[in-house]
Order: sequence, then C-alpha cells, then structure tokens
Amino acid sequence: MPIDYQRIKNWRFEDIRHRYTERDVMFYALSIGLGQDPLDDEQLRFVYEKKLKVFPTIGSILAQPGFWMQDPNSSITWVKLVHGEQRMRFHKPFPLRAELVGRNRVTQVIDKGVEKGAIVVVENQIFDTVDDSLLATVEQVTFCRADGGFGISDPGLEPLPKVPERAPDRRCTLPTRPEAALYYRLNADLNPLHVDPEVAGAAGYPQPILHGLCTYGVAAHAVLRSFCNYDPARLARFDARFSAPVFPGETLEVEMWEGEGGLVQFQARVTERDVVVLSHGVAGMH
Repeated sequence: MPIDYQRIKNWRFEDIRHRYTERDVMFYALSIGLGQDPLDDEQLRFVYEKKLKVFPTIGSILAQPGFWMQDPNSSITWVKLVHGEQRMRFHKPFPLRAELVGRNRVTQVIDKGVEKGAIVVVENQIFDTVDDSLLATVEQVTFCRADGGFGISDPGLEPLPKVPERAPDRRCTLPTRPEAALYYRLNADLNPLHVDPEVAGAAGYPQPILHGLCTYGVAAHAVLRSFCNYDPARLARFDARFSAPVFPGETLEVEMWEGEGGLVQFQARVTERDVVVLSHGVAGMH
C-alpha cells in the first residue's frame, strides 16, 4: 500500500545516545577486514591499542535509529525494503572513545509511482556530547519497493555520478573473510539473512550474504589505502550505491578514478563472479 507521506516525513525520532570505547573501535575495523596482514603496520594501527586510529566509516553503525520502518505505524511494507545508498560526510575525526548523540530526521520522501515504489532518506547527524561538535552526517537511502503511488513527492537527492568509461587510475584488491558477516552483525545488524542459511535460502540466496555496510567499509579501506596513506582525517565524504550482494569470503576489487577538487570516483567488483556490487561511488578528500 502507498506510504502515508505526512506520517513518514514527520516521523519523530528520539535522540539516540551511544557510548563506545577503544574495544569497539578495534572490533569494527576487524569486522571490515583490517588486520588480515598482521605485518602491515598501517592496518595494525586500526586494530591494536598502540597508536590506535578510528576507521571513519564506523559512523555508519553509531547512534543509529535501528529498523524503525518495521514499526506497524510506519505503514511501510518492510519486507520489500532495499538499502539503496549510503552517503556520509566526515566533519571531525571520531575520538578513540566517546559518548555520542544521534539526531535523526526524515529529509525526503520521494514517490516513484505504483510500479516503482518510493524512496525514503533519513539523515543522522552525530554529535560528541562533550562539546556538541558535529562529527559526521549520515544519509541512508531506502527503496520502499511496494509503497509508491501516494502522489506527493519531495525533490530527489542529487544523483551520484556513474564512473568514467575509461580504465580506472588505480585498483585495490581486498579479500573478505568467510566469517565476515558473523563478525559484522555484532556491530549493529542482527538480521538473520546474514547468518542463517535457511533464512537466506527463503530469500533466494544460496547462502547468507554480507552486510552492505560491511562491503561499504571494505571499499573505504581501499580508498584510504590508495589515496589517503591510511590517514582517516583526510576522508571528507564517502558515498555509494548498493548494486548487488556479496557472499562472505569473496574478493573485492575496488576500481578508482581520480577527479578534480580531491574527488575520487569508485566502484567495487567481486572478482570471482565479475559482478559490480557497489556502484556510483564518490569519495572526497580534505
């Protein structure tokens, strides 16, 4: 059934407080594959308390509102949802430990029509409670495939650009662990699709699939390694579209194109199946 535009656009989120420590910082980095080479000093800095650094896409799991679209009052057909895009802006580096507050709001509800469904964009601004400084702005774009046709629509987000047709300027190949989804789910997402073979089979997959935000983190690792010398403070923006699932244990090849003004376009491909799993990627550098 169509979305109730006014209900969703004015959905009330309480402020979400989230406290994390160095242990959470290291676990997140491990869950997206950092540290697989135990002799790589740069990767070790994200998974070892000595000179520890915070991997920036940790913001995708902090102070989040959870699966609020499953609330019956939302009028959304949640079983038909697809996480379409993730966009992040990094304003200040995340501290090694902090208490944060996430302030969420629905910024756009876009009607694509009865056949195409709807798009809902939720913005989460993450603040450090010590000084109320803004650390990151996260936009999650959700495709509500069964809920279009309500007749009111906000303007859409600026579309993410397609990658250039020429050969990429750089490539970075990174493996994912066979048990990666078992690690990543302990960050924030306990959806059984990522761990239970029976649930995955019912959804049409031959095995549990990797969390899209884990793939997103792996791609950010490739960009940080290739363009930022593993300095998380240099990453200002990281946007991507989820175009196909990844199975844990597959290898990701991230293809990158240098642009102007510190921008890098990218896409991620599973080498075993030659399938693009992240598309329309844009990273910005400070």
